[in-house]
Amino acid sequence: MGKTADLTAVQKAIIDTLKREGKTQKEISERIGCSQSAVSRHLSGKSVGRKKCGKKHCTTRRGDRTLRKIVEKDRFQTLGDLRKQWTESGVETSIATVHRRVLLNQKQRQKRLTWATEKQHWTVAQWSKVLFSDESKFCMSFGNQGARVWRKTGEKEMPKCLKSSVKYPQSEMVWGAMSAAGVGPLCFIKGRVNAASYQEIMEHFMLPSAEKLYGDEDFVFQHNLAPAHSAKTTGKWFTDHGITVLNWPANSPDLNPIENLWDIVKRKLRDARPNTLDELKAAIEESWASITPQQCHRLIASMPRRIEAVISAKGFPTKY
Repeated sequence: MGKTADLTAVQKAIIDTLKREGKTQKEISERIGCSQSAVSRHLSGKSVGRKKCGKKHCTTRRGDRTLRKIVEKDRFQTLGDLRKQWTESGVETSIATVHRRVLLNQKQRQKRLTWATEKQHWTVAQWSKVLFSDESKFCMSFGNQGARVWRKTGEKEMPKCLKSSVKYPQSEMVWGAMSAAGVGPLCFIKGRVNAASYQEIMEHFMLPSAEKLYGDEDFVFQHNLAPAHSAKTTGKWFTDHGITVLNWPANSPDLNPIENLWDIVKRKLRDARPNTLDELKAAIEESWASITPQQCHRLIASMPRRIEAVISAKGFPTKY
């Protein structure tokens, strides 16, 4: 309770009373549990008309949107990496600010909770009609922990205990889709994805995936709220093709079962240890092709539990 605007009417009355009794500002602040400056401002009348207390918001809405785009490109980045890219975009700030912005705010949590409540009674059969999709980045090196080393105290800087690493490893960005019946063909993405290039992916990879997994049966398509996905021209493309798109809450990778498949592929790549981009691409395709319909069906069957987990967590992210 250190700010003048936080003082209650009762506290202000006590301050006035103690001041009349001849108490010092320090004694008054200790008595009611606030800062001495808060007492001083109240007594001097400087708190009148004061609109706000606390630190000013150090980023703009535009800057916050830029950070969200950076996070959506690769959700496995460290806070340091996020801060570096955000700074390069023109927003100079601290790691603590990055951490606060990345976490879901109350509005986003409420939307997730509302969405989960609406889907609470969906059956596995209904979820089996959904074609889930996502993009993921695969690097030549994996994980943030690095290799473990056996060493004694004082051997930290010994050459035998050190291992070289690549700060910005070569990588491949991949788009994929899955349903309860299995996985569709992968698309290796070159360059940035905008609305036009995303529609090309839909035309040449999503539609073949739907034909492979559903045939002539109806399905519902799922994707997140990335700018290319939510663009008006993209929405028109789905309308023109007669495809129903599942409404999806923002910042919800925990609800998408395809994230589990990406994790399976990345674990296999750790064993494959590709040394070139061609080897990396081949290893990704081989690992993706090894995913069975049974694995996919189990993940789709977990959707009701994922929904219940979000409801139990009151909209907060859950681990799946």
